[in-house]
Amino acid sequence: MLGILVALAGLIAMGLTAFWSPQTSRMIGVMTFVNIVFGRAVSMSIGYAGNYGHALVISVNMWIETVLVLLFYPIFVFSMRKLVVFRRLKHYIERTRSAAERHREKVNRYGIIGLFIFVWFPFWMTGPVVGSAIGYLLGFHAWLTISVVLTGTYIAMGAWAYLMFGIQARAAVFGPWAPVLVIGIIIIFVLAGYWLNRRGSNQQ
Repeated sequence: MLGILVALAGLIAMGLTAFWSPQTSRMIGVMTFVNIVFGRAVSMSIGYAGNYGHALVISVNMWIETVLVLLFYPIFVFSMRKLVVFRRLKHYIERTRSAAERHREKVNRYGIIGLFIFVWFPFWMTGPVVGSAIGYLLGFHAWLTISVVLTGTYIAMGAWAYLMFGIQARAAVFGPWAPVLVIGIIIIFVLAGYWLNRRGSNQQ
């Protein structure tokens, strides 16, 4: 319910923004879609390439990933306990469970701190969604897991903001085509990481 409320609050804010700045509202929609598909690095890079500041870019991405965690965590728990079957999400949930299992022992060595570092580190498949799944598999309380995961995510967001803003600012010096090229390169890296992760999963 909290995830739904946070999602609705963001959508309402997007709709209200459209009244005085349709372009900003569209950018929020684009960043939302891109974050879900390609991750925060591409989403934030697009926001900065569109000449938007930290206030919008960071807050939008924080909203997106907060909603993802608050919606995914209960779905994952219900699925693991066989309380509800989400047929359309079954493949995604299984992939997330598999990724969480692979990293479970590494995180378990350091407990809560390990979960925080796992979510904070900018590596492939170390995001908040997988982190929340690991928290459940390790038996952490729901609100403890969500609090640690979101705290790590927000701090990581600041680091990503600093990095992406700096890259886009330097790229813009070379011409209007350079920020677009940077976005394309980041997408290629994301897709390569996704492919390597899928290949590693299939080989196990």
